[in-house]
Amino acid sequence: MNVVPPALARLITDFSRLPGIGRKTATRLALHLLRRPPLESQGLARSLNELHQLITLCSVCFAFSEQDPCEICRNPGRDDGLVCVVEEPADLMAIEKTSSFKGKYHILHGVLSPMDGIGPQELKLGLLLERIRRHQVGEVLIATSSTVPGEATAAYLIRYLQEHSPGQDNPTGLRDPHGDGYQVCRRVDFGPGHRDPPGAEIIA
Repeated sequence: MNVVPPALARLITDFSRLPGIGRKTATRLALHLLRRPPLESQGLARSLNELHQLITLCSVCFAFSEQDPCEICRNPGRDDGLVCVVEEPADLMAIEKTSSFKGKYHILHGVLSPMDGIGPQELKLGLLLERIRRHQVGEVLIATSSTVPGEATAAYLIRYLQEHSPGQDNPTGLRDPHGDGYQVCRRVDFGPGHRDPPGAEIIA
């Protein structure tokens, strides 16, 4: 005998598809919503519906935004000459919480993974290089994670930028500019006179 109403079972199944949510947690979330006033569930449904209706990718940095370009890319107070490369939008959010980084971003939306069909084109590296040249970017901070794919992506990106920018300095290690989850932030310099972000410290 099925003791779970079909509508509740469907919601449990939907929740269990989310990353890090098992069947037990999904059941607890679904029951919680069922106990709450209908207006709360309707508000949640409206927010989910608006995700794809209102949010798009910024054509400059590829952040999620309701405007194109996004607020950071449009902000004249941000340093066009300093670009921080991160894996995911969540990494940008973590850095921005500190209010210590005043440059701009390039979001990869992943890391190099040939087995999954993710190559340089999927990470929009060509567009990053074009942006570096067009906006005369002086410094690129590569803040990918310290996982094996993250390190491989950073190594590839450093090599890629050096190959397409002959005569530039070798990268030096930098401590994480935002102090929120990264072990190392690698740097590629494109010219003199560009400062490290607040809190950054050169390491051997």
